[in-house]
Amino acid sequence: MKIVGFEEKWLPQAQELLWENYQEEKEHIPFLPDITQWWPLGEMATNGLGVAAVEGDRLLGYLCVCNPWMPAFRTPDVTGVFSPLHAHAARKQDRVKIYRRMYQAAAEKWVEAGASSHAIALFAHDLLGQEAFYVYDFGMRCMDLMRQTEADPAPVEGVTFMELPKDRSPELHSLRIELSRHLSKSPCFMLDSEGMKQRWLQGREEDPPRMFVAVKDGGILAYIEVGQEGENFVSNQPGILNISGAYCRPEGRGTGVAGGLLQYLSDVLHREGVPLLGVDCESINPTALGFWPKHFEVYTHSVVRRIDENVLKR
Repeated sequence: MKIVGFEEKWLPQAQELLWENYQEEKEHIPFLPDITQWWPLGEMATNGLGVAAVEGDRLLGYLCVCNPWMPAFRTPDVTGVFSPLHAHAARKQDRVKIYRRMYQAAAEKWVEAGASSHAIALFAHDLLGQEAFYVYDFGMRCMDLMRQTEADPAPVEGVTFMELPKDRSPELHSLRIELSRHLSKSPCFMLDSEGMKQRWLQGREEDPPRMFVAVKDGGILAYIEVGQEGENFVSNQPGILNISGAYCRPEGRGTGVAGGLLQYLSDVLHREGVPLLGVDCESINPTALGFWPKHFEVYTHSVVRRIDENVLKR
């Protein structure tokens, strides 16, 4: 096995490897969609930051990343790189060894580019891939999940579920602020700058997604927002909708409100002919980690490593 820089000539074999890896995940979650639209590697194939594991003319694995960006995960002065779900794959035989060899070579390129935060999206049931990266100081930060929609609403006494018209988006302003504060607390520690938060709020209210709410005593207790855009090539397939925001006030947690709202949404989408619903969440958020996996199947784990920035000064 030889590790070389990734070149466009490897693209056909790279897609074959990715398809094989995806079929492994579908063995665990059969309702995951058949792929009709593969995401191209684009600049990741030519930015000089990717590597390939090869034997002669045979591709054993590849590992590419997006161009470095700053600030990585909201951290000032930290540059990061990310390998999305379609930007890497490895054959099952010797997968641990292949990934470790590829990361060792690729990480040197990433550090030379100034990136101290390294993130990679893995299939959740790829235990070999996880073994390869976990021993190299990677830890899970977020996950993608999916479920089938179903016509099975779950009424909650005293609570009304409804779709909120888009012109009423400002009514969610206070809950969106609460969500931002919630994410800033331990152990999540995701804190947007005031400017980033205001731009996010303004965008939500100027071009709102579909919004579903739980109302009790005249006030909105919880909301879920949905749209077409997904986080990866799986959730971005035609006919799939994705949750882009959700929050339940503390007084509604543990009462069935959030689950009831999700079931109401699932029922509406099922009747509209939408077969699958996706969501992503931070595994470092205990509230999200305790809720979404109860109602969805986890199919990706995104893992992150932060290296010693002193290395960048060499």
